[in-house]
Amino acid sequence: MGKAGCLSVEPAELSSGETEELQRIKWHRKQLLEDIQKLKDEIADVFAQIDCFESAEESRMAQKEKELCIGRKKFNMDPAKGIQYFIEHKLLTPDIQDIARFLYKGEGLNKTAIGTYLGERDPINLQVLQAFVDCHEFANLNLVQALRVVKTKWESV
Repeated sequence: MGKAGCLSVEPAELSSGETEELQRIKWHRKQLLEDIQKLKDEIADVFAQIDCFESAEESRMAQKEKELCIGRKKFNMDPAKGIQYFIEHKLLTPDIQDIARFLYKGEGLNKTAIGTYLGERDPINLQVLQAFVDCHEFANLNLVQALRVVKTKWESV
């Protein structure tokens, strides 16, 4: 037996038509093996590109996380500058509702700094304060219950 379990046949035992057929088969086999190698190379290239993309994505995520951390520190020291930093670095849009939701979530933000920002008399800050209040759910609550909701929110920030 020869390669791949086939019977080996001596070329002298083949007719000229069979020899030509054998040559065509060998040629096709060679072409298929070359095509398979090309596909393997292309697959390797795609995997390399995926690895490169994932690495770049991880780098972008690390950079974004770093910028968020810097922004939180800036906000906790000077809320107006912190908000400006978040907007400049496209971590927050200048939309009043977005700023209010961001402050409502309060992730990593000092609650005193949030209060300072919301307590400013600037028209933008007043609009953010109104949107911030709108983030709370006060339906069917009396004043005391509503104040408890706000107090609980501030204690958890």
